[in-house]
Amino acid sequence: MRRHRDVMGGCVNQAAASRGWGTQRRNWPAQDSRPRAFFSMKTRTSVTNRKARRNTVQAPANGAGKGAGKGAATARVARPGAAAKTAARGAGKPPAARRTEGPRAAGRTGPARTEAGTTARGAGVHRQDGPPRRGRPPVGAPRGGEPVVAAAPPAPPPRVESVSVADDRAGQRLDNFLLARLKGVPRSLIYRICRSGEVRINGARAKPDQRLAEGDVVRIPPVRVASPGEHAPPASSQLERIQAAILHEDRDFLVIDKPAGIASHGGSGVSFGAIELLRAARPRDTLELAHRLDRDTSGVLVLTRRRSALLALQAAIRDGRVDKRYLALIAGALPHSPLDVDAPLRKSILQGGERMVQVDADGKPSRSRFVQLQRHGEASLVEVALDTGRTHQIRVHARHIGHPLAGDEKYGEREFNKRMREHGLRRLFLHAARFAFELGDRSHVFSAPLAAELVQVLDALEAHRE
Repeated sequence: MRRHRDVMGGCVNQAAASRGWGTQRRNWPAQDSRPRAFFSMKTRTSVTNRKARRNTVQAPANGAGKGAGKGAATARVARPGAAAKTAARGAGKPPAARRTEGPRAAGRTGPARTEAGTTARGAGVHRQDGPPRRGRPPVGAPRGGEPVVAAAPPAPPPRVESVSVADDRAGQRLDNFLLARLKGVPRSLIYRICRSGEVRINGARAKPDQRLAEGDVVRIPPVRVASPGEHAPPASSQLERIQAAILHEDRDFLVIDKPAGIASHGGSGVSFGAIELLRAARPRDTLELAHRLDRDTSGVLVLTRRRSALLALQAAIRDGRVDKRYLALIAGALPHSPLDVDAPLRKSILQGGERMVQVDADGKPSRSRFVQLQRHGEASLVEVALDTGRTHQIRVHARHIGHPLAGDEKYGEREFNKRMREHGLRRLFLHAARFAFELGDRSHVFSAPLAAELVQVLDALEAHRE
């Protein structure tokens, strides 16, 4: 019997030691000095219950008064205070919204809901004048207390459009018409849907350069138009640079001195050209390109602000009533000045997608006049006047006569370009210096001085010559 008591006592002592109660059952320490592992859980629960009771009062259920027995059902409601103000604001609501009022609510034996929709259940009671301290968040709110935001409905898919050409759009190229209709669509995609036959004029296939007539019906396939926030806007430095390049503006025209390296318009591999930058800088203006310059060419670029001015200027360009003059640095010296070049040009696309232009008897008529202005050692500064405006016309004609342009990586001479780089040339030496025309009784003459980096090259050549 004694052995049995010793064994039982040893088990109790081991259990007490594992719980931190002491090694002997009869020598347990006083309750106020017991280890926290013994009473911390009970103390935490008691503190929480006391806090909850401070925020609630016992209301007799079923209309019971002071004499209600212990078995009478009670409902916990929040103390008057900030919650009372909330209840007062909801006093005008229908009885269905005030769930703690009325005999039906008073007779409920479960935990009652307050105006805020929280359950008064002991330690789970939430204060109504602040965020809940414990328990789950209110119904309808995700974790973290953030409100649930409904997703916007998806935009309807684009559909095929049939657009009738108005009188003010007569004579416009098809690709320019589509670019004006499909804002944000790159030019390469416009060409692709035209080549595939998805765009049609009066039911027939059409090329991008076809001119429209009044009353034509253009079929426009469904094209996903980029939203304004989908692509990053142009950098502020680009906008400041293009704004600083403005030479002239009036009611009809906006003229800039286009810097080298900026394309006339966006396209394959180019996010923002001059026209896109100006539209971003002046969103209220209706700007259109009247003509184009190569990306590596600087100088006068004319844009129109009204449709009537665009049509009138394009008609003047087609009729050859525009005086366009360029400054260029060529290799060697002209055999005589002026030198007229009449050589038809044809465009071709290489396997890698690069566009090349070459002299071809089956090409389009192209005429240029070269006038030598200054001689700088092995190079000469010339003025080139154009009777036609073909792609890469000056560059191809210069190579055709044996005097390629300095800095021309596509049509130029490699050794000559290498020597020009030693004098500081880092770009194509071609500058649009003058653009003049007449519309009605008004004469317009726009000019841009030679770019500063090109003037430095001429000074370096002159210094080397001396």
